[in-house]
Amino acid sequence: MTAPLDEKLEPIYQDVLRRNPGETEFHQAVREVLETLGPVLVKYPEFAEHKVIQRICEPERQIIFRVPWEDDKGETHINRAFRVEFNSALGPYKGGLRFHPSVYLGIIKFLGFEQVFKNSLTGLPIGGGKGGSDFDPKGRSDSEIMRFCQSLMTELYRHLGEYTDVPAGDIGVGQREIGYLFGQYKRITNRYESAVFTGKGLDWGGSRARREATGYGTVYFVHEMLKARSEELDGKTCIVSGSGNVAIYAMQKAMQLGAKVIACSDSSGMVVDEKGIDLKLVRRIKEVERRRISVYAEEKKGARYIEDGNIWTIPCDVALPCATQNELTAKDAKKLVEQGCIAVAEGANMPTTPEGIRIFKDAGIAFGPGKAANAGGVATSALEMQQNASRDSWTFEFTEKRLEEIMVNIHNDCFETADEFGEPDNYVVGANIAGFLRVSRAMVAMGLI
Repeated sequence: MTAPLDEKLEPIYQDVLRRNPGETEFHQAVREVLETLGPVLVKYPEFAEHKVIQRICEPERQIIFRVPWEDDKGETHINRAFRVEFNSALGPYKGGLRFHPSVYLGIIKFLGFEQVFKNSLTGLPIGGGKGGSDFDPKGRSDSEIMRFCQSLMTELYRHLGEYTDVPAGDIGVGQREIGYLFGQYKRITNRYESAVFTGKGLDWGGSRARREATGYGTVYFVHEMLKARSEELDGKTCIVSGSGNVAIYAMQKAMQLGAKVIACSDSSGMVVDEKGIDLKLVRRIKEVERRRISVYAEEKKGARYIEDGNIWTIPCDVALPCATQNELTAKDAKKLVEQGCIAVAEGANMPTTPEGIRIFKDAGIAFGPGKAANAGGVATSALEMQQNASRDSWTFEFTEKRLEEIMVNIHNDCFETADEFGEPDNYVVGANIAGFLRVSRAMVAMGLI
């Protein structure tokens, strides 16, 4: 059951449903934000007067195009690609590209909408956007992925630029794909604009700590949430869903801060290692060999693999959902609460259902929403843009320090904003309102554009 909306916001939400039929993830993301904005309109009536919320809910631009490409056998394939340039009030559109069969317009719009507020929370000059394709890179050769990326960029390049729209990676798009995309962009434009992509290799403009940033930032955020409750991450037991980039580096930073990670997963199942996950083994399996997490249990004595297992049934102190949207349901949330979980931080985008979030809130669990907890990735992307613009390169230690400072500031903004609006310790309210206010003030200042 969803919470009722403020009477001023219900018509806005109904209009979003009418104008965007069938886009359930986008509807969910919009409603989750609107549920928290009633008090904002009371304090700042000018936002209603300028119809800021209606404008934020409508992307500035939506680009949809076909991507024809040829596989290694000479067979032609046609995929669909998207770039939703959602809001540029704070800077050029910034957000990743996702390659996955589940991608459709509603997914990209939900991600882009979330990105607007996430990017705002970083305090850096970046707007929000997102893109991707229903192309599945799994099982494809490097040559096939290169041809797909080149075909996609042959259309997308005309919409990009370091002062216009700056993509990065997401699910299915790593350093390999960014290389192919940037190479085609450079080839077509005859310009070496490093800052037009982030997530690049270190040899050609990439930022140290970018690969680690989303996972590290999520753990920094949960560390601050616990600190605000006079708790520590040190000595806590953690579970982390996923075993991709975000999950791997969330596990690494949690271990560095003294936590014990006992479980991780992929789409096939989960592994449980009560002695503590061997991160070196996980990285070899996933980053080098690109194999299933089940291999972990085959090689690690004492570990067990559970096919199609539900990781949220494993008792823990801290849960970090780092896989995909809506992976943590109300049933899962109840189980975590029953088993003594005290904190949850979202490394993925919208991985917890609205019902699950309410259960955590009612139980008094520290809950860090994705737009705040996983903002470290895009924050470090903005730092990469800064380095590229100044033709500079920073050390890993310097970049990580900047990342930590940004995440501490995001936590404090969310914490203080929630308290200001009468919802102490509610990071969902704090993140939504803090992100919304910065974007809205910029939109009002710039007039009706």
